[in-house]
Amino acid sequence: MPKKNDNQSLLTRAFVPYKETKGEEYMSEKMRAHFVNILNTWKQELREEVDRTVNYMKDEAANFPDPADRASQEEEFSIELRTRDRERKLIKKIDETLQLIEDEDYGWCDACGVEIGLRRLEARPTATLCIDCKTLAEIKEKQMSS
Repeated sequence: MPKKNDNQSLLTRAFVPYKETKGEEYMSEKMRAHFVNILNTWKQELREEVDRTVNYMKDEAANFPDPADRASQEEEFSIELRTRDRERKLIKKIDETLQLIEDEDYGWCDACGVEIGLRRLEARPTATLCIDCKTLAEIKEKQMSS
């Protein structure tokens, strides 16, 4: 499988939490710019991972005469493709979130309308529910699957 290079990425290693100024309004222009930066960095990292996978699959593709070797390679490629598909969906969600920021609708719970909160959004920038509504939704989902 392709290995990520060991460069320090802004999102995963050198992330700097937002520091609110006294009296700053929730989702001010400065806060929105902070989240645009986080989301664009994340999106770029995902795109780079897709490129690495494509290159890896081109480089490693071989027609192994041994059926076990061929099956192992096919399974490895299948796992990589499933991962890339999840990342493709995540890129779409990032784009939707960037649009919410542009429309100034970002940071508010879709279910109850309260502030989602800076720390939750930094932990999960694509969150659309506050922690209380998300917890409740997970409890309901767990009960439905039981």
